[in-house]
Amino acid sequence: MKKYRTELAGVAVALIAISGLAAAADLSGDVAAVQSGWAEAMYVTPKPQREQALESLSHRAEAAKTAHPRDATALIWEGIVLSSLAGEKGGIGALGLVKRARNDFEQAIALDPNAMEGSAYTSLGSLYYQVPGWPLGFGDDDKARQMLTKGLQVNPNGIDANYFYGDFLRDQKDWKGAEAALTKAIAAPPRPGREIADRGRRKEAQALLGKVRSQLAAH
Repeated sequence: MKKYRTELAGVAVALIAISGLAAAADLSGDVAAVQSGWAEAMYVTPKPQREQALESLSHRAEAAKTAHPRDATALIWEGIVLSSLAGEKGGIGALGLVKRARNDFEQAIALDPNAMEGSAYTSLGSLYYQVPGWPLGFGDDDKARQMLTKGLQVNPNGIDANYFYGDFLRDQKDWKGAEAALTKAIAAPPRPGREIADRGRRKEAQALLGKVRSQLAAH
């Protein structure tokens, strides 16, 4: 991440939190299994076992993508898993994973930009503001804003779209904008079949909102 929240080591803080927006019922069986496996890995599996769980899940995600090469949701979920695995691994090795994830999201947008309620836009935007910029990586705050805004246009009330936009605005020190987006994320409607992910994301949004409000109080 331009920071990797300490160069390449902290990609975990937000990249591992990237998640799609569709209910499991909207996905093919093997892609739905990847989706539910991601939620378990991120929000149930203990931290010491998380990298191994995501490594295993990445192979399942790759198999699902191979089985459904024209399915944008399969591409999105492989990208999400790879981003999350990058977050756990950290270091230079994570950069190869996020580049693969970027390719997945770009292919998904080319196939169906509205798939999973614009999740590819939101996930790609998240990569752009967290990955280091040139020459180490491909990070770009302007592209991040563009992609995150497109994600919000598709899904203006979504928990993930608002969470990542809020985190981006916090990164830009737009405290009021971040507060508004994170508040909206916390109030987002529940997603059937995504209960574990919703609880985890809402907890993250609440914690981040607390930090943002501390900055507002200081200013």
